[in-house]
Amino acid sequence: MTSPAQPSRANVDPESEGVAPHPLTADDYQALGEFRRAIRQFLAFSEEGARAHGLTSQQHQALLAIKAHRGPDPISIGDLAECLLIKNHSAVELVARLVERDLVSRRDDEADRRRVVLALRPRGADILETISRRNLGRLRQGADILAEIIEAAHRAAPAAP
Repeated sequence: MTSPAQPSRANVDPESEGVAPHPLTADDYQALGEFRRAIRQFLAFSEEGARAHGLTSQQHQALLAIKAHRGPDPISIGDLAECLLIKNHSAVELVARLVERDLVSRRDDEADRRRVVLALRPRGADILETISRRNLGRLRQGADILAEIIEAAHRAAPAAP
């Protein structure tokens, strides 16, 4: 993870790196438009799947973040807030609603009692798996479109030397 003083490579402006950008083509703009449309369509599809299970989009994202968390320690409420780009107090409220529905459990970290860690409950894991299988199926259907978009991105923004 980069610090605010060190932008990630994805945020670096090619012009500031001494790389002269080539003019964007109509195909580049079309690829960007298709990418944004594909993202919106996928998000709408995913939100519909979450609603079908009585979840908000943010609740679904929280379940996914908890399951997808990597690291030696369980995900904390602070980690979840960071992952979802929300304030810590908002994450606390979100987790409280998930705990009420028996989708997530929370407990004090044994090593650091100030830290609250999270885990999926069996019901939360089952719902997440159902939504995720549906979403992955949708992504598989759009794989060709995604491949075209990635190729256009490579053409429009070649890697810096």
